[in-house]
Amino acid sequence: MHDRPHAPRLLPRLAESLLVRHYSPRTVEAYVAWVRRFVRHHGLRHPRELGAAEVGAFLSDLARRGRVSASTQNQALAALRFLYHEVLGEPLAVLGTVVHAKRPRRLPVVLSRAEVRAVLAELRGPPALAAGLLYGGGLRLLEALTLRVKDVDVERGELRVRNGKGQKDRVTVLAAAAVDPLMAHLRLVRRQHARDLSAGAGRVALPGALARKLPAAAGTWAWQWVFPAARQYVDRATGERRRHHLHPSVLQRLVPEAAARAGVEKRVTCHTFRHCFATHLLEDGYDIRTVQELLGHRDVRTTMVYTHVLNRGGRGVRSPADVF
Repeated sequence: MHDRPHAPRLLPRLAESLLVRHYSPRTVEAYVAWVRRFVRHHGLRHPRELGAAEVGAFLSDLARRGRVSASTQNQALAALRFLYHEVLGEPLAVLGTVVHAKRPRRLPVVLSRAEVRAVLAELRGPPALAAGLLYGGGLRLLEALTLRVKDVDVERGELRVRNGKGQKDRVTVLAAAAVDPLMAHLRLVRRQHARDLSAGAGRVALPGALARKLPAAAGTWAWQWVFPAARQYVDRATGERRRHHLHPSVLQRLVPEAAARAGVEKRVTCHTFRHCFATHLLEDGYDIRTVQELLGHRDVRTTMVYTHVLNRGGRGVRSPADVF
């Protein structure tokens, strides 16, 4: 007899299967939410009682009534494919006709260098430093916030991104302008870490099976977050008092507010700094393959979008009106 769809067994099995395969916590959360939504959409029937036709109907409903983006629809499909293939052992057959959400072609918002400086000048403390790394190294928001002390190489001027998008590691540039404020920040963080250790805390979560292989590493300076949270929390599994990294919502709120104070009349998000990094490098004459590697793009065509927003007019063409 199958598990009831509302029983707690299916979703924990899904989460465990994802974690064993080293999916990120955010992906685990998203996949579990999509499976829950799929089951509720079909009246709490167990997924074993459903199949490709019901999956197709769910995806079509997301596009028609939910008006979700193409990337959101694709994430829902990926979650359901994983459920059927990896958890239930029943790979989905070829899906029938699915109404696909439209994928609009949008160019990224890019700030001028003066606008970047103006926005950064409106930020203070660790958020200002984190935003500076987003621009200075082309980092995604979570890539910056999950940096550990050992990932910063001042001598080589490098930042090592671990387990970035697509579970890929890469190396990007540490801006020389960020070194002094970063070192001053880390001195404060190290003193805080010493106080935490003295109080019986000072440990952080470790990736994968490292906590089992090197249990002492969680309390070492090298593994501490570059941007630790202000408050500690108690890990339910171990009972340890730990610090998480700074929550993404902090910068997601502060960056648009800083842009408004700076008088920048564009839609500015944390990811805008990454767009600026790529575009400004291309403006400086760096080849697109180098930019692709620094950004961690799998396909150079993804990086090519920045050639359309170079500060030289549409498609990088110089207007004939400028050569009179």
